[in-house]
Amino acid sequence: MAHSYTPGLTVTPRTLVARKRLLPIPGVVLVQEGESVSSDKVVARAELPGKVHVVNVVNLLGILPEDLKEFMVKREGERVEQGQVLAENKPLIKWFKSTVVSPITGSVETISNSTGQVLLREPPRRLDLFSYVDGRVVEVIPGQGVRIETTCAFVQGIFGVGGETWGTLVMVATSPEQPLEAGQLTSEHAGKIVIGGAFVGAEALQRAKAVGVKGLVVGGMHDKDLRSLLGYDLGVAITGTENIGFTLVLTEGFGQIPMASKTFELLHALNGRKASISGATQIRAGVIRPEIIVPRGSEESINTADLSGQVRAGAKIGDPVRVIREPFFGRIGEVVALPSDLLMIPTESHVRVMEIVFADGTKAVVPRANVEIIEGS
Repeated sequence: MAHSYTPGLTVTPRTLVARKRLLPIPGVVLVQEGESVSSDKVVARAELPGKVHVVNVVNLLGILPEDLKEFMVKREGERVEQGQVLAENKPLIKWFKSTVVSPITGSVETISNSTGQVLLREPPRRLDLFSYVDGRVVEVIPGQGVRIETTCAFVQGIFGVGGETWGTLVMVATSPEQPLEAGQLTSEHAGKIVIGGAFVGAEALQRAKAVGVKGLVVGGMHDKDLRSLLGYDLGVAITGTENIGFTLVLTEGFGQIPMASKTFELLHALNGRKASISGATQIRAGVIRPEIIVPRGSEESINTADLSGQVRAGAKIGDPVRVIREPFFGRIGEVVALPSDLLMIPTESHVRVMEIVFADGTKAVVPRANVEIIEGS
């Protein structure tokens, strides 16, 4: 009988992870193949063009566009400081003299005799691309970036917000069921990645921001607290660019959900270690998971069997699973049936489904592609 593969989150104490680091525009690569890099190492750099400002000189001076260049003090390509004279008229009586000054510091890009406008451009902005993980450069892509490999402990979450960051892991929960309380966060957690247990609420989120933590990793949260944190309803697009002051990774879903025991035990064992985390999440095509990467030093022996992982053919009855799409997003249950026949869903597609019973005893029939196995729980 045909089956549908049901993916699960990766939680492993040792694996090999590769991350491609690419600039959004052409630039220069600053490292070489084979070089060891730390997460805060700038591996490539580019310059983003500065913002353009339009100055309507002919209107300000009351002259004709074709005469513009005769009144210009600055020429194309010249640098100009904010408040410096760009153009001026030359009246017979000095009291009638008018000037146009630059609103910015930058350069004169264009002087147009047809429109009478002068285009000024701010200085370019430097864009630094960081390594993000401790590892080794295994490939240099000229003008674009690098590929970095690292042997590490690796934990994927189900949902996150906030960008890439790195810091020391600090475990504050004593069990996977313990919620993260605001009172547990102190000034000692500034710049750290804090590991909680089952849940984080609005008060603890605000405290984390005030303290200056770099990241939070917990089992779950309420969606209303996420809206409050962001200030808006999150759509279906990719996350990871939110400016909330820290990176947040949920390992289980929405609600007060104990962190999976395997995840909690691994993070507990890694307490005090340096980690890189990202909240970037995309649930639709081209799945992206929030992640926690903890480099393993060269002194730690690597068992190649650990690197290969295990491949599952599909879900089985009795498997614990998590729904990863609406309307049951984040809910955890157990597989109780795997019908062999295709079922038509509201989109009128015919897909393979599974029947799940949730913790409260309710049941649902869900497309197998909308579910992932909870591995190692």
